[in-house]
Amino acid sequence: MRSVFGLVLVVGLALAGFAVYMVKDYFEQQQMMVAAERAAAAQNVPTVDVVAIKEGVLYGQTLTPEDVVMIRYAEPYLPEGVFRSFEDLFGDEPDQQRIVLRPMEALEPVLSAKVTEPGGNAGITSLLKPGMRAFAIRVDVASGVSGFLRPGDRVDVYWTGRAALGGGSLGTSEVTKLIQSGIAIVAVDQNTDNTRNQAIVARTITVEASPQQVAALAQAQATGSLSLSLVGTFDTVVADAVEVDQATLLGIEEQVAEAAPEPEPEEKICTIRTRKGADVVEIVIPCSDG
Repeated sequence: MRSVFGLVLVVGLALAGFAVYMVKDYFEQQQMMVAAERAAAAQNVPTVDVVAIKEGVLYGQTLTPEDVVMIRYAEPYLPEGVFRSFEDLFGDEPDQQRIVLRPMEALEPVLSAKVTEPGGNAGITSLLKPGMRAFAIRVDVASGVSGFLRPGDRVDVYWTGRAALGGGSLGTSEVTKLIQSGIAIVAVDQNTDNTRNQAIVARTITVEASPQQVAALAQAQATGSLSLSLVGTFDTVVADAVEVDQATLLGIEEQVAEAAPEPEPEEKICTIRTRKGADVVEIVIPCSDG
């Protein structure tokens, strides 16, 4: 009987020790999990609600409340011009809808630069920066870079016409000159959509220019022909002054005509005539300065 009691006691003590070990291990695991959660929470970036596109939208599309959704966005990395609520985006009047100015993809935050003001339109005036003007340039397949121009591209503008040489004293000559560099295109014909991929030969392009540049372009277009040169998307080099005339193109050096030497004054000879009978005799005499 005593042996049975002793065996039960030993087994009980073993089970109690195992239970204590299991509880201790459980608490250690819980403490490790809590510490890991706290470390992860310390590394989390705070987020805020912003308005985003529910599905992709295209240029010229009318933006409605059904087209947008609220998403969480990292607060330290918020882009400029985001909308924090539907009221900020659409205003108090639901009829004053916004028009998409640039294509946006699904879950992309809506930015003020990519939509018009409430009730606005997607015309050229909404694309012009403050102080800038729109100016139309006539183009064809040659001057318009074979139809590869799109809104948003930048071009250099060259003028070709007759220019006076030497202030007009040496006549005129055909000259091609760079008159504007890096002018932005806002429309091709009547189209401001910059997502168009196919090449279309345009009849006019509309550029964004300052009033001074508009005056220069208008004068150049009225007195000669304009040609465009497409600037690369990532090209930040500003073109230097460029001017080429026929002599430069053909490698002809300008020759300055030498002045003809002045003729030496002829020696003055004074004579008198006298008659001797039937003959007339001419006699040289000293000349009088008077």
